[in-house]
Amino acid sequence: MPSAFQLQCHLVLIFLAAYKGETRYLEVRDAGEDEPFLLLSEDLKRELSAGQIYRRSLRCIDMLSIEGQFTFTAEQPQLHCATFFIGEPEELITIDYDFVDIDCQGGDFLKVFDGWILKGEKFPSSLDHPLPTSERYTDFCESGNMQRSVRSSQNVAMIFFRIHHPGNGFTVTVKKTTNLFPCNVISQTPSGRFTMVIPHQHRNCSFSIIYPVVIKISDLILGHLNGLFLKKPSAGCAGVGDFVELLGGTGLDPSKMFPLADLCHSFHGSAQMKIGCDNTVLRMVSSGKHINRVTFEYYQLDLQEIENRKENSIEEFCFPSI
Repeated sequence: MPSAFQLQCHLVLIFLAAYKGETRYLEVRDAGEDEPFLLLSEDLKRELSAGQIYRRSLRCIDMLSIEGQFTFTAEQPQLHCATFFIGEPEELITIDYDFVDIDCQGGDFLKVFDGWILKGEKFPSSLDHPLPTSERYTDFCESGNMQRSVRSSQNVAMIFFRIHHPGNGFTVTVKKTTNLFPCNVISQTPSGRFTMVIPHQHRNCSFSIIYPVVIKISDLILGHLNGLFLKKPSAGCAGVGDFVELLGGTGLDPSKMFPLADLCHSFHGSAQMKIGCDNTVLRMVSSGKHINRVTFEYYQLDLQEIENRKENSIEEFCFPSI
């Protein structure tokens, strides 16, 4: 049975997997049953190939993975709304305020958050983000015209808003820029391949896959002397400045997830693990003294693989009640 976390994530990811980048999934409920995704895909391709700016209205709860101009106009009081933004792993998201008509004095607000929040859990976690949590919020009612543009630190961002009066609303333009060294990524799809590089930077980077997956690490380069760190077998990676860990859990925040495996030394080859969790994270911790790199690929476990527990499955850590 899907967990509550999975059901919430389906709102912002499953339709992206069906037709990544088009973000009209909430509109197809009124479309015909015959190939609605194909029709929308062709329409979108024609709009973008013509050089037009993609425009559409926002819902109270919405998801965007494409550049364009987006408008929300309240038809009734909307008190708990959010829009999730996601890009490719190597993209950063910029949100520009084009027009804002809200009643800040009457309790309305419009806030950008640098990352995602679901059920109180943040991505990236407070341990992995370069800013303290309080500085990850940009409140329009506090900054006003002083800050009309906000850029994310990773491939995800979101806005929260509350609007009491019908007719009030806002318009934002979403743009994407290239991030040469992606750090902290949520995957749009349940399968893919990625190389994470941290070049002489003291930071932690997490790659999140919100599906049960098989993950295969094919190349790991850590900057220890001679490419190898000698450690006691039972010591884990404690005290090591550069390492990779695999985490699993049922929430969004990597700092609250269960540690499954630590990799403290470089290798070339293949290391594979099946992880039957709602969320799987590969996290690299870097001291800043070296250039660290890890290459991995992943694909979603099917239901039969999840149900048929094997010795190398860690599903019991994710679902202790089963």
